[in-house]
Amino acid sequence: MGKGKRKGGLTGVSKFVFESMKSDSADGNSHDVASLKETTVEETRDYPVKKKKKNDGSAFVEETALPETRWVDKYYATGLVPHYTHASQVPEHLQKYFSQRRRFFSLYSTLPGCLLDEEGWYSVTPELLADQIANRCRCDTILDAFCGVGGNSIAFAKTCQRVIALDTSPTRLALARHNAQIYGVADRIEFILTDYISFVRSQMSLPSYSDSESADHQQRRKFDVIFLSPPWGGPSYLSGSAGDISASNENGASPPPSTAPEHPSYSLSSIQPIHGAELFDLTRKITKNIAYYLPRNTRLEEISELLLQEKSRAPGVGSSPSVDEKVEIEEEWMGNKLKALTCYFGGLAAGQEGMF
Repeated sequence: MGKGKRKGGLTGVSKFVFESMKSDSADGNSHDVASLKETTVEETRDYPVKKKKKNDGSAFVEETALPETRWVDKYYATGLVPHYTHASQVPEHLQKYFSQRRRFFSLYSTLPGCLLDEEGWYSVTPELLADQIANRCRCDTILDAFCGVGGNSIAFAKTCQRVIALDTSPTRLALARHNAQIYGVADRIEFILTDYISFVRSQMSLPSYSDSESADHQQRRKFDVIFLSPPWGGPSYLSGSAGDISASNENGASPPPSTAPEHPSYSLSSIQPIHGAELFDLTRKITKNIAYYLPRNTRLEEISELLLQEKSRAPGVGSSPSVDEKVEIEEEWMGNKLKALTCYFGGLAAGQEGMF
């Protein structure tokens, strides 16, 4: 690709959070940071890890399998958030997520332990699903627009040469970097503290890598694939979208249970930080190859309209008029439960590999 890999790291606000954590730890935190300064894979091979899973995602085989990498102490983030080891430590509203901890991270208990903040517990992509999506998104460079605590970024680092991971929270970036170290892939992920909207707009203001007259000029970065997993609005997304009248009749009464859907439909207008269609249009200015991770109850007609009405929403954006582009919607199941939808656009959709 012509350029050497940049070392992943945290600076600015993120570094301040980490330094504050170390200061608090020195004042009385029970975690001994110094004891991990020279921790290597060989020194931690005695710790069993529940890794293999049944079709329903539950663990059934204990394995000892740690990535062959040296722990970097400055990215040690224990102390920023609790690492729960027993259900008695977990707040009641997070209990159901804690019971699935090894579905989220199969190496959850590998020392020093995977870390999630409260938002991470209910928003992280289960590892089996993240791996499935990563296999579909194999490429040189992928952008994880809303990386959170790193579930998808870690999976992408297994199948892509380079991962650019963005988030607005310095704490979540620190947790993601910490978790990536446990999986041995942190050196392939570049963590950037920024919001995705500003990042894209700043990139669009730069000349493309092919238009720049000199290597001395700052160039627009090239992304083969962009993964969108924006905030859905918290666990309440299954309650449907504001203004959703699909579950009421003209008099405002709820329909009989036999006709009511399991969950009200979810509208792309509830996507944060901007309307889901606007987020899609903005991303298509960077690449046509998009994987869009959405709630399982998202209105399918709105997904199809992302392409059908793209030219009316954003003139000059989208495929050539001669190209009949389609979207592929993949249902993400774990056992007998539908967890989410992943929508593949551009060359990621089956039969459209030539668009890549």
